[in-house]
Amino acid sequence: MTIEKKTEGTTAVLFLNGWMDTQNAPLLAEALSNLDPGTGHLVLDLSALDYTSSAGIRQIVAAYKQMKGALTLRHVSPEVVNVLRMMGLEKRLNIES
Repeated sequence: MTIEKKTEGTTAVLFLNGWMDTQNAPLLAEALSNLDPGTGHLVLDLSALDYTSSAGIRQIVAAYKQMKGALTLRHVSPEVVNVLRMMGLEKRLNIES
């Protein structure tokens, strides 16, 4: 998985590409720890994310907690939305298609 970061004012956009599984979910944890302290909103663009395991979902939840809810998931595939729905997270997360 690769992660590209773009900053738009106080919004950070992370573009995730590839598979987010047990081996590379820590890349998202690292990207989260490197966010500017002034970041007021985080967008995870998942348009190029092919797969996420439960380890990836844990990192998404960690991002939600870190941002105190100021998190948007953008361009989420139906497969990932289904996983979020099964876990009851789609009601808490701001998901854009």
